[in-house]
Amino acid sequence: SWSVICGATMLFLCVFLPASSLQTITALYGDTIKVPCNPGGVKPASHMFTKWKYVNSAPGDLLVKQAHMDEVTIQATGFYKDRVSMGNDSSLLISRATLEDQKTFTCMEVGPADIKEYSTNVLVYKKPSAPQIKDKVKELENGKLTAVGECVALNANPPANITWFKNDTQLTDDGKLIVITVLLKKDPTTGLTTTSSKLQYTAVKQDVYSTFTCTIQHPLGPVQVSAPEKFTVIYPTETVDLQVVNKGSIKEGDNVTLKCKADGNPRPTSFNFHLKGKKVTVDNTDTYALTDVTRNSTGEYKCSPVNNDKMVGSKNIVVHYLDVSLNPSGKIIKNVEEALEVQMQKNASADVKVSWTKDNEKLGKQPVFTQLKYSDSGVYECEVSVEGITKKRSFQLVVEGKPVIKKLDKKRGDEGKHKVLMCEAEGSPKPTVQWSINGTYEESPYINGKITHKITVLPRENLTVTCMVSNKLGADTKEILVSSRKFSEGEDQAKLIVGIVVGLILAAMIVGIIYWIYQKKSKQGSWKTGEKERGTSEESKKLEENNHKPEV
Repeated sequence: SWSVICGATMLFLCVFLPASSLQTITALYGDTIKVPCNPGGVKPASHMFTKWKYVNSAPGDLLVKQAHMDEVTIQATGFYKDRVSMGNDSSLLISRATLEDQKTFTCMEVGPADIKEYSTNVLVYKKPSAPQIKDKVKELENGKLTAVGECVALNANPPANITWFKNDTQLTDDGKLIVITVLLKKDPTTGLTTTSSKLQYTAVKQDVYSTFTCTIQHPLGPVQVSAPEKFTVIYPTETVDLQVVNKGSIKEGDNVTLKCKADGNPRPTSFNFHLKGKKVTVDNTDTYALTDVTRNSTGEYKCSPVNNDKMVGSKNIVVHYLDVSLNPSGKIIKNVEEALEVQMQKNASADVKVSWTKDNEKLGKQPVFTQLKYSDSGVYECEVSVEGITKKRSFQLVVEGKPVIKKLDKKRGDEGKHKVLMCEAEGSPKPTVQWSINGTYEESPYINGKITHKITVLPRENLTVTCMVSNKLGADTKEILVSSRKFSEGEDQAKLIVGIVVGLILAAMIVGIIYWIYQKKSKQGSWKTGEKERGTSEESKKLEENNHKPEV
């Protein structure tokens, strides 16, 4: 029968024909495996049927399909019975891939006189689950080898590789400071492997900022990275620093806060403060306040953890101070032309800056009075400063003196009729000015002990005018001669002389005119009488005398 012939043929081929070259494919765990038959090849002439089998510790038939028929005969039993089928391209389809499917599968193309075999090795891979760090330690201790945790890659095939990192730097087992233990565990049911890697690490103080991760490498890639982990690092106190919290310089009267800063984890919570020979213990705080400090508070201060007096931090504190005295002070009254010594004394914690003002105007240096002037009167203030401390001291200087008239003068007013008299005087307190005549008064401002008083008058006659200045210390007077308008000044006298001369000239001219008229009439009268024409010798003589008399 046909089945017998086929069976005999297959037995012959299996025993005597060599297998063709072997190819390998990779399938994913749980997916359907597709094993190709004669990929890209030509079926034998007069193709009779296609058959699939596998070779493992023992061979086994899976299925067969006759040419020109749609039905596939399942020959497998047990494990593959319900999982195998054939594709339209004669490929073998195996559903729900497991690790037991990792074997060699052979496709046989059979004709009357020609048989071809195509063998394929199947590998089944499974990607591991995301890495997790388990059994994490709560804290690391400086210098001590400690189990950090276990990184696990679950259910993979082939087994995954695990690598540890600290701050993106790979950690390598050196057997001393770093120890990495890898364990592979295969599931007896699925055959999948779980990889675990335990890290033991010797921490240093700087690891308080370190981040630890583990990564998984697998042929199905990409690399998977665990969530980063940070650990508390326990280390003892190594340094203690005493700090002054206040900003800027410290001056008398300030409150000063001292802070004892220590490293270590956990940090110390109680401290001893050594305050210039006095020891003060504070609990659950690292600060201590000095109130209302004085210059005597200057010195070295120390602090240390309560349980370790050998770890000490120190700080030298300078309390700045400033003492200023000024002599004279208050209100000082001195006489003009006297001397006055000004003494400013200072005692300070550092170099000071000194500035002087007079009536709020800046002076270049400390005032020196060897011979006082009225202009020296005013309010003098010195400002002394050092390291944030500023102190001011002042005195008011009043320079007094009996009034003295420095100048008494006169000039013509703008209209030319009036006289303006000016009396300039010095003195302090402000002098009172009095005139011996009445007029229109004008007074200049009283500045630096000087005053100018003006009076405008219209004199009717020559007179002597007196200016008198006075204050509580005495008086002074001066006189000046003031002329009336007629004979008031040399200019008026000159004008008078000119007027007299002009009058005389006019009189002479009038006399000449009268004489000319007279002569003319005399000649007319002589035409009537010879006597009258000639006149007497006595009259002629008089006329001659008149013609030669000089004019006045």
